[in-house]
Amino acid sequence: MRLKMLNVKKENIMKYRVWFTIITLFTAILVNAQLSESQLQKIDSLFINWNIPNHPGGVIGIAQSDQILFLKAYGLASLEYLVPNSTGTRFNIASVSKQFTAMGIVKLDLEGKLSVDDDIRKYVPELPDFGETITIRHLLHHTSGLRSLHALLGLAGWRSDDRRTNEDLYRLMQNQRSLNFTPGDEYLYCNTGYMYMAKIIETVTKQEFSEWMKSSIFEPMGMTSTYVENKYNRVVAQNATSYYGSQENGFERAVEYWDYVGSGNIHSTVNDLLKWMSDFSHPKTGWEKHFKKLQTLDSLNNGNKNDYAFGIRIGDYEGITSIGHGGSIGGFRSNVITYPDKELSIVIVTNFSAGSPDQKTNAISEIIFGETENEESTRSTSEIKTIRIPKKVLANYEGSYWSDAEIVVRKIYLRNDTLRYFRSEKNESPIVPVGKDEFQMLNVPDKIIIKFEIIESQKSMITTVNEQEPSTYREFEPIDPAHANLSDYTGDYFSPELETLYSITLQNDTLYTHQSRHGDSPMTMIMKDLFRGEWPFNVVRFRRDKNGNITGISVTNGRVRNLWFEKLLSGVI
Repeated sequence: MRLKMLNVKKENIMKYRVWFTIITLFTAILVNAQLSESQLQKIDSLFINWNIPNHPGGVIGIAQSDQILFLKAYGLASLEYLVPNSTGTRFNIASVSKQFTAMGIVKLDLEGKLSVDDDIRKYVPELPDFGETITIRHLLHHTSGLRSLHALLGLAGWRSDDRRTNEDLYRLMQNQRSLNFTPGDEYLYCNTGYMYMAKIIETVTKQEFSEWMKSSIFEPMGMTSTYVENKYNRVVAQNATSYYGSQENGFERAVEYWDYVGSGNIHSTVNDLLKWMSDFSHPKTGWEKHFKKLQTLDSLNNGNKNDYAFGIRIGDYEGITSIGHGGSIGGFRSNVITYPDKELSIVIVTNFSAGSPDQKTNAISEIIFGETENEESTRSTSEIKTIRIPKKVLANYEGSYWSDAEIVVRKIYLRNDTLRYFRSEKNESPIVPVGKDEFQMLNVPDKIIIKFEIIESQKSMITTVNEQEPSTYREFEPIDPAHANLSDYTGDYFSPELETLYSITLQNDTLYTHQSRHGDSPMTMIMKDLFRGEWPFNVVRFRRDKNGNITGISVTNGRVRNLWFEKLLSGVI
């Protein structure tokens, strides 16, 4: 009996391998002669490691003027059942979904059913009045100042694999008392804004978001395999399973928990996405104004440029205008880009976290447009006119710098005759001298200039990215915790905005935060009353009254800034 079962299993595996080979050969020939054989081989070689046994993969599509130039599936959609990806496999496209939500808003705007300049409280009056007008336009551009979903839930004690819905977010947002910044002042990516736009669409249309998107966006666009997923445990045919990990370290299944919509969780195929991207070049009849409005760019309040339009990023590659977006959820990764002037679109979707579709999209662009020196990709010393500065002089710039506006610490240190700009472990960049007290950062896509100045008798670092508004960092002397009275910081801290309690305790000369679901996490002292912690307590600043008594803490973790936790009196919970 056991031998018979083994033979059946062996026979099934052979069937899967034959099926996989047939699909791979079939999809490999779906190409148009507009790409040379050499280009096809180079593109295919980018994904060759996705086709090794027992490996997840994805689907790649390239189209020009509605003609498929390249369409091929790689790897497995299911490692458990050895089911291969096919060109018809659906993937969760994560934040690539945002442009579809944005199109829903644009459609209603052009129909006169709402205006992108409306105050959002017109449609969601239950949202607190923050003393500032937040418009739908702010939500579209990520300039609303609203605190973002996952960062909020993390601080509230949610773990990364907890089920989360739009209703969970709305409930939390009703308790919020402040914004990250004044609307329009900054760009800060915010899933909350796109989830509220789903609610606005439902309020205006009186329909469920998923149903309205199907009938009003997907079906008119001919996207018959695309849908909004608002029930993560639903069974839908031809959906890939996603995985974390790599071939070297092994794969594990990404447990699905996501039930929120508006900001993500649209499932689609490469064929459907290519149809959509082609509409940026030659939109379907009656949709010309829609796709044009989707590309709306508006400046920040200070006049600085924001390249995030309505659910899409607008940039360029070697002077060629590009429109695109990336996405990440669980193990799914996606990247879509179109070059409307060339009528060329590239779509990559994967079902494993190490798929790096954004890098592969760039590599495909280089193959198609020609491998040229792109100074925006990475900046090496040979591309920048540097000056020589003695090592002793370079050492004068070393130090730790703090930005009140950015709420981050940056460290400058010298290694191998080169200054290093240190953000965190495994995240630093060399900087090279280009003028008196002026340096330029290497190996980054942007032009980042760093100038050192003395401001109010204090050494300061001024950082400018692509000639935008500069950020100022002031040097400070890190405090040795042994010389600080750490016991002053201990106690219980409660957030009325999150209805969540954290305790701060002292253990072996180290402060720890404790939350019932996150457990204990250490904090490192940066300066007096300022600590760096672990997610979700990234930066913790203790606040004092005029008598020097600690009254509470402000916590920042990227997309949430200065969230208040009040220190409770001893014995009060």
